[in-house]
Amino acid sequence: MTKYEQVCQELLATPKTWLVTGVAGFIGSNLLEALLKLNQRVIGLDNFATGYQKNLDEVQGLVSAAQWQAFTFVEGDIRDMSTCTQVCAGVDYVLHQAALGSVPRSLADPITSNAANVTGFLNMLEAAKQAKVKSFTYAASSSTYGDHPALPKVEENIGNPLSPYAVTKYVNELYANVYAKAYDFNCIGLRYFNVFGRRQDPDGAYAAVIPKWTAAMIKGDTVFINGDGETSRDFCYIDNTVQMNILAATAASEAKNAVYNVALGDRTTLNALYGAIKHALVENDVNVSQEPSYRDFRAGDVRHSQADIAKAKHALGYEPSHRIQQGIIEAMPWYLANVSQC
Repeated sequence: MTKYEQVCQELLATPKTWLVTGVAGFIGSNLLEALLKLNQRVIGLDNFATGYQKNLDEVQGLVSAAQWQAFTFVEGDIRDMSTCTQVCAGVDYVLHQAALGSVPRSLADPITSNAANVTGFLNMLEAAKQAKVKSFTYAASSSTYGDHPALPKVEENIGNPLSPYAVTKYVNELYANVYAKAYDFNCIGLRYFNVFGRRQDPDGAYAAVIPKWTAAMIKGDTVFINGDGETSRDFCYIDNTVQMNILAATAASEAKNAVYNVALGDRTTLNALYGAIKHALVENDVNVSQEPSYRDFRAGDVRHSQADIAKAKHALGYEPSHRIQQGIIEAMPWYLANVSQC
């Protein structure tokens, strides 16, 4: 039995109360689904800036009526302190996912990114501390590694930020570290590396690469690759990310007050990614005849990214359940069913 399987059995036996911020978003809704299926009580917070009611509706259809009754949704904004205080009351574990993601978005509008990702984060951190929750697990980012050239990325070695978004996520880590030392408050940061999977929005200017390309290939539209296609990323399937959040929240005290990479520990080029998505579509009887179109590199992007996940394996018992091809194949039916509605 893996550590994660053990934790899930314990949660089924002794339900807890969880707060998931950004619950209507991609990662948040997947956390909600997993927790409700473990018969947990969940409070969800979202202002629908980047989340969708349809994600919550989908989760409702995937759980039992009794499990859905254990979910309380609050529409509100993490930039409002009174809302943060309200949703933290009586909570055991906080999974803080609410943020304005995207490097290009932050370059276009750094003020709004800072308000959500720094002010909003601090509001949630303070509210959780005041409510005496058992632990505060938050979405950090691989963008924190900035211009540090070494691969794979090790948690203790970071460079200079390359975007306002990266600055905000690094500030989150600094605040969490201060709260751990000054207030003895349990925090864990999860540096996400290119998470993908079901319910990840393929639309919009800031859509992540896998859903955006998948939707384009289904529709017969052109896929644009920034640069020469040899830029590489450590793509992490959503089930691996859910596992890390639950392991981190419930970890022993000696594993808290740290940051961990959330990834596969591998590297896939954009050219190879295109081939993997095309293969999965062909396996689902979708004909993909178009070739990708190459254009300039995107401002603020790093050339290569790969995580070292040894720390998460050792301290938390993390064992990725899906490699990238497995994740793409598993997520493909969702995209085929939902792209026409997006």
